[in-house]
Amino acid sequence: MALILYGRHTSYNVQKVLWLLDELSLDYDHVELGSNPADTETDEFGELNPMRKVPVLVDHKHSIWESNTILRYLVNTYGSKHWQNGDTYQTSLMERWMDWAQTRFEPAFVGVFWGYYRTPEHLRHMEAINKSLEDCQFCLARLDDQLARKPFLFGDQLSLADVACGVFLFRLIEIDLQVELPEHVKRWYQNLQQSTGYRRWVQSDFSSLQGRLQY
Repeated sequence: MALILYGRHTSYNVQKVLWLLDELSLDYDHVELGSNPADTETDEFGELNPMRKVPVLVDHKHSIWESNTILRYLVNTYGSKHWQNGDTYQTSLMERWMDWAQTRFEPAFVGVFWGYYRTPEHLRHMEAINKSLEDCQFCLARLDDQLARKPFLFGDQLSLADVACGVFLFRLIEIDLQVELPEHVKRWYQNLQQSTGYRRWVQSDFSSLQGRLQY
């Protein structure tokens, strides 16, 4: 098998890659790794990723790490014209949403998901959680603006922008904080659910993470 993905399926960063692998109809092996923190501390895994984090993609002799880098690698190596438009400026318009997701949306999401769902109730800091929830609502509003005239973030078809941003929605609305999606984001979420990879990987059970502070 040429492609091997290392990472626990309950990690949203791993889910992004699994979702895209299925979208690209690629054959791959998925090695569940990372549920135990010691899994990534071996010398063998350190050779694949010196940061000792998942996901890691191995393509023949090449090791690729950082989830958004893996997404770009897969599209640039195996993607059809649907995924590669060949225009560097248009690509930059799409990739800015990937960067925004990582630097703006993800920290807000993590503040909610880790602060509320992954933290035992008696240790929660609701003031910080509510601040992160406000940040998430701000991010959802920005997504709603972008989606007002488009079914997806970058036009009429799924792109890496949707993969990078859309991976957070399922958990955000499922963790019992009554998060309401804005109108256009709600429609986008329905569109994302048409993807078999999204339903299989992103909309999977994550209850094993509840109240669990360690990875």
